[in-house]
Amino acid sequence: MLFLSVSSFSQDKKFYIFLCFGQSNMEGNARIEPQDTTVDERFQVMEAVDCSNLGRTKGKWYPAVPPLCRCRTGLTPADYFGRTLVANLPKKIRIGVINVSVGGCKIELFDKDNYQSYVATTQSWMLNMIKEYDGNPYGRLVEMAKLAQKDGVIKGILLHQGESNTNDTLWTKKVKVVYDNLMKDLNLNPKKVPLLAGEVVHADQGGVCASMNSIIATLPSTIPNSHVISSAGCPDGRDNLHFNAEGYRMFGKRYAEEMLSLMGHKIK
Repeated sequence: MLFLSVSSFSQDKKFYIFLCFGQSNMEGNARIEPQDTTVDERFQVMEAVDCSNLGRTKGKWYPAVPPLCRCRTGLTPADYFGRTLVANLPKKIRIGVINVSVGGCKIELFDKDNYQSYVATTQSWMLNMIKEYDGNPYGRLVEMAKLAQKDGVIKGILLHQGESNTNDTLWTKKVKVVYDNLMKDLNLNPKKVPLLAGEVVHADQGGVCASMNSIIATLPSTIPNSHVISSAGCPDGRDNLHFNAEGYRMFGKRYAEEMLSLMGHKIK
């Protein structure tokens, strides 16, 4: 009873934590620019891997100066998601993000019961990224999330994935498996923890995987508390697959606007 009392006391109910996962657009593909390097210390990141080059240790909180995924990744929607939240929420509220993402991966990588068969057949270049999470990105996300729950309250989940599952009509069901597992493994209430899923690069930017957006649009039919974030008008890079820095900033703000609306707050 004493342990439970101490644990309850140490948890800050005003520290809102968000889990982020997906492939390269959530990992962060755009170069970090000078304007991205200053951040309000109310916005924090829990490092999910050891990064000696950043002076960060796995499982510890730091001011959310990018990169927010691994040690040498780029700008991500999570950057301006968090910045927009702290700019629009009361000063007493802090925001924390945990980002576990792997460029090029299918959603199958985050299926805790079947990921090993996917890893066994995946491309060699992806394996080094997966190894940084001890071979199990889903397991690392849950491990970090459980640590974070000692400090604050998980308020939502951000997903950006789909390019590697383009035209996969079972994608929504596969996402539901991951979401349901997170709810169970972290003892979360799905009615209180929304899933925000972003579209891939939009057709209006020449997105090479834009056909996937019609499948992503159906996600709320499978996961009731899920919300699709439009990528329309968010500029992309030359490959028509990844957003550029401006696109990530715009996109991150849209994730935040949706979350603020769900929490009953208005954008300033």
